[in-house]
Amino acid sequence: MTSVLEAQALGKRYGKRWALRECTIDIPAGHVVGLVGPNGAGKTTLLKLACGQLEPTAGSVRVLGGRPADGPAQLAKVGFVAQETPVYAGLTVADHLRLGAALNPRWDARLAQDRITELGLVPTQRAGKLSGGQRAQLALTLGMAKRPELLILDEPVAALDPLARREFLQALMEATVEHEFSVILSSHLVSDLERICDYLIVLVDSRVQVEGETDKLLATHHRLTGPRRDPDRLPADQHVVSASHTDRQSTYVIRTDAPIHDPAWTVTQLSLEDLVLAYMDKRTAENRRVALEVQR
Repeated sequence: MTSVLEAQALGKRYGKRWALRECTIDIPAGHVVGLVGPNGAGKTTLLKLACGQLEPTAGSVRVLGGRPADGPAQLAKVGFVAQETPVYAGLTVADHLRLGAALNPRWDARLAQDRITELGLVPTQRAGKLSGGQRAQLALTLGMAKRPELLILDEPVAALDPLARREFLQALMEATVEHEFSVILSSHLVSDLERICDYLIVLVDSRVQVEGETDKLLATHHRLTGPRRDPDRLPADQHVVSASHTDRQSTYVIRTDAPIHDPAWTVTQLSLEDLVLAYMDKRTAENRRVALEVQR
């Protein structure tokens, strides 16, 4: 099966600063992918490279087997909704649908019109007069009616209130089931990703920390709590993701495929948010350690 997004040592540099570095991922088709990480992690850069809006400084990226934005056929395969949910304030809802039909050879006019009707958007209303949630839904409609094989969404619900977020994500879930396209969705809101995503990528400090199907990741990550123990005393097959200690107690988040038999540990499962925070906390801890070594 063709990967929807395949990157090898992908990097983008602005002057001396790397916005993305040594990014190697291979996302299989048929998933709703959650891309998560802190501000400045490189999420938007990765998505813009995948859409062909940016050129790589290093490495390579292929989307649906081709180079991003490499001609009309490749452009038709990918839909992109940017963080600002871009619509034209001076154009009406109907104008947007006509523009979409003119620019996209695979345009599904029935799908677009049905969604506009279902959402209660008035065709003659200008986009600048719509609410934030309505603009986001209009942008999603344009992306879906393009009939892409891959829909890329960059923080599409960041500015929406909880009700508008729920409606947007519900519409997205229904569309992926009905029209069978892949989705890559970046967000800070892990609770939203937990509801709809079945594949996860954690990006921190411009590097991929973990990638995989969410069910498998949750099945192989555990929290261990017990008497204080140094990490070098853990079994070799238990990879430490994050660690914290008091005078008497240690808490580890580990990754392992093997059963945990040590009776000294209390073993608990992680939520998706726990898993994401563990990888982000690991990077934070490493940064603190490096800073202390520099100070010395």
